[in-house]
Amino acid sequence: MPTKQKLSRNLSGRLFIFDGMDSVGKSTFTKGVSKKKQKNNNTPPRQPVNKTCIVKIINQSHWLPTKTTAVFDTYWRFAAERQEIFFKRIARAEPPWTKDVVLQSYKFTNAYRASDRVSQFLIRHVIYDGSQEIDEIFFRILLFKTFNKIETWQHLVDNLGQIFWREFSFKAYDKILTNAQAAKKSIYSAAYIMPSGGRHGVHRIKHRNHLLLIQKMMADALPAQISDSKSMQVVFNLLRSYPMIGDFLAYQYAIDINYSTLTNFNEMSFIVPGPGAKDGIRKCFSDFGGLSEVDIIKLMADRQEDEFARLGIKFKDLWGRSLQLIDCQNLFCEVDKYARIVHPEIKGITGRSKIKQTLKPNNEMISYFYPPKWNINEAVKTTFDNK
Repeated sequence: MPTKQKLSRNLSGRLFIFDGMDSVGKSTFTKGVSKKKQKNNNTPPRQPVNKTCIVKIINQSHWLPTKTTAVFDTYWRFAAERQEIFFKRIARAEPPWTKDVVLQSYKFTNAYRASDRVSQFLIRHVIYDGSQEIDEIFFRILLFKTFNKIETWQHLVDNLGQIFWREFSFKAYDKILTNAQAAKKSIYSAAYIMPSGGRHGVHRIKHRNHLLLIQKMMADALPAQISDSKSMQVVFNLLRSYPMIGDFLAYQYAIDINYSTLTNFNEMSFIVPGPGAKDGIRKCFSDFGGLSEVDIIKLMADRQEDEFARLGIKFKDLWGRSLQLIDCQNLFCEVDKYARIVHPEIKGITGRSKIKQTLKPNNEMISYFYPPKWNINEAVKTTFDNK
C-alpha cells in the first residue's frame, strides 16, 4: 500500500514530512528544510522511507497563528496516560499503574469527568436511583452537588431514609448537617470552595444559606424552566442568575443536570472555562493568536484525533466516546497542576508551584455507569464481564 506523504510545518516554521508510523506505533517524520530555504533551493525534499500505515495528516497551518509551549504536547500525553491508568485499574492490574512519578504521587482527576468517583456516584446513586419526576431529580442533583461529597449524601440518607423534595424540611436538614459539623465531620468537598453567601446570605452558617438557595430555586419552578430550555447556555444563564452561583458553578451544575433526563444537550455545544482551565491554557499557549479560551477548548476537542496521531499516541477513549468540551476543559485544569512539577519554568496566571493533594488510592472498585442516553453502558458491562 503506498504511503501518503505531506509536508507539515511546526510552529517554528520548519517543514517536516510525515512518514507514517513505525513498527512500535510511533509517528515518524523526515526533517525537511525551512520555508525560506525551500524557496531558494531547487533540490527536492528528501523522500520518506515507505511505510505500510496510513495516518491522517494534520494541515500545515493547524495551530497558526497561535504559539504553543512544551506543555501543549504534555496535555495530550497526560490525557492518554491518565486514561491508561483508568483502564488498568478496571483490569485490576497491580499498582503502580504508570511509570510517571508525578501521576504516582499526586491526585489527578480522570480524563473524562463522568468517570470520576464523585460523578459516578452522582449518576448511579443520586440521579438514576429514585423518583424520576422533574422536581425530585433536580432537587437531588442540587442537594448533592452543593456539598459534592459522597459521605455527606450518605449521612443524610442514613438519617432521613430516601431523599424527597416533597418531604423536605429545612429544620430537619439543618439539624443533621449542624450535628455532623459539631462532630467534626467535614460536610463540603475540598474539590472547590463553595461561597458562603456573603451579603446575600441570611445566615452566618454556610449550609443554611445553601439550603435556602435550593428552596428558592424550587419555589421559582426552576426545574420546569430548565427542562423546557432549548440549549445548555439557557440552563447556564438560569442557574447563573441566582446568588452564590458564579460562572464556574453554573456550568458545572448544567453539566450535572445534563447527565439526567431533565435535559439532553450535546456536551460539544457549550463551554465555560473555569479558573484552573484558564491557567492551563496559558501554560499550553504562549500566544493565543487572537483566539479566545473558548475557541481554544473547542479546537482541542475538534482536533484531538489529529494531535494523538501526530504524537504517535493510541488514545483509549471512553468506549467509543471522544473527549467532550467539558473533558478538554478539565484536562487543562489538571495539566496546569501537572506542569507545576514537569514544566516549572512555564508559569500560569496564579504562579502556583506546588500540587496540594497527594495520591491516596481508593481501592474500592466502581461499577461504572454512564447516562443511558450515551449508549455506552452495554460496552462497559461487556468489558467488566470479561475481566
